[in-house]
Amino acid sequence: MRDERTERTDEGGRPVPRARSGAVGRRFPRTGTEPVTARSPLRLRLLLAGVFLPLLLAGCVLFGVRATDAGPDDSPGRGPLIFLSAVCAFLALTALLDLVVVRRRLRRERGTGH
Repeated sequence: MRDERTERTDEGGRPVPRARSGAVGRRFPRTGTEPVTARSPLRLRLLLAGVFLPLLLAGCVLFGVRATDAGPDDSPGRGPLIFLSAVCAFLALTALLDLVVVRRRLRRERGTGH
């Protein structure tokens, strides 16, 4: 019986490269216990992105307004507030993109969209 973890070789004894999926390829051989196509919980992602998108947008606006009103002696200063506003904006953009991707995947699963 042949061990599945051994490298395959051609007639000359040189190792044959494994099949690559995408640009990266597989790092470890499949054991047979994991699913062939992994699926993420799309409805949970939709719920989390839908809840956090408005919260992150509100945080972005609130930190931005507070940064504009911050004086030179205020704590926290203008710099950290602008940083927090930018972080909230980045996370809100990520949540928005996740909403778009999840809705497109759900539509494709249902067969009602492209």
